[in-house]
Amino acid sequence: MPRRGCSKRRNVIPMLHDKFGREINYLRLSVTDRCNLRCSYCMPEYGMVFSPKRDVLHYEEMLRLVAILSELGIRKVRITGGEPFVRVDLMHLLRELTKNQNIHQISITSNLTVIRPHLDELKALGITSVNVSLDALDKQRFFEITKRDVYEEVERALFEMIKKEFQVKINCVVMKGQNEDQIVPLLELAKAHPVSVRFLEEMPFNGLGVEKKDLLSYNEILALIRTHYVFNQLPAEPSSTSQNYQIEGFKGNFGVIPSFSRTFCGDCNRLRLSATGEVRTCLYGGDELNLRDMLRSGVSEEEVKQAVMDAVSRKPKDGFAAAEENEQTYLSMTKLGG
Repeated sequence: MPRRGCSKRRNVIPMLHDKFGREINYLRLSVTDRCNLRCSYCMPEYGMVFSPKRDVLHYEEMLRLVAILSELGIRKVRITGGEPFVRVDLMHLLRELTKNQNIHQISITSNLTVIRPHLDELKALGITSVNVSLDALDKQRFFEITKRDVYEEVERALFEMIKKEFQVKINCVVMKGQNEDQIVPLLELAKAHPVSVRFLEEMPFNGLGVEKKDLLSYNEILALIRTHYVFNQLPAEPSSTSQNYQIEGFKGNFGVIPSFSRTFCGDCNRLRLSATGEVRTCLYGGDELNLRDMLRSGVSEEEVKQAVMDAVSRKPKDGFAAAEENEQTYLSMTKLGG
């Protein structure tokens, strides 16, 4: 199987633009709403109702939708969940996705609990960009946050990925009174290894909501880091959600993501597709349409394309406008796709 970037790409004129002139070329595709952890900022520990199997997109439906969206200009696909690798035979989907010549990059978000057996094949496929959800480097603190005793496996997978030269970004949701003391240990990981550690503001997508007063802002996170390190800001990458920084002598770097403050919305290039087929043009917005229902009703690909273009044309200016339109309704992140 050829690595990503080696095959000839087709030239397709991008057709997904919103009313603010932003080109939408990045799809976050959730393959499941299920997860084997119970992180407090993502879902309640008890009482989650997961989608029945009949409502979840089949892999063939996902591949067809990605093909349609790639003809509209989608160039990057991130596989999310829930935890993607709890879905049976995820590697089949990834193998098939690599055959789409319009898709230039495939990446994954994972908690690393069950990814390790697949690392060699992922590397062979050229899928080496992995965002790691990891909120603590302390075994007990990890258990308190995730409610699962699997830290050793996560740690083993992480260091194996670093050794195999994966492009690793570690995402830590900073929660007031729970894991601020993990910021420095995570930064020290970036001192010794070429990884990027990003610290996220907590978002209200835990199925219960969250008050602003209970959050640590990105400025407060930076202030905390500044008490330990001197750092310089790196040039901003196009459409990046992260403000990135370098500490002298570190092999890696770090960033902060203003997930709740939403300072990065101005050049958003993302489209979300849930495991059950709902399209969201903004994480803070509501469902725009259901592509699963369209496919299963037998509509043409041209009708699907038009529906997606119409949805993108209504994309809100930013997350605040989207939240107002959505009447501040926040689901669990596992339902939305990370």
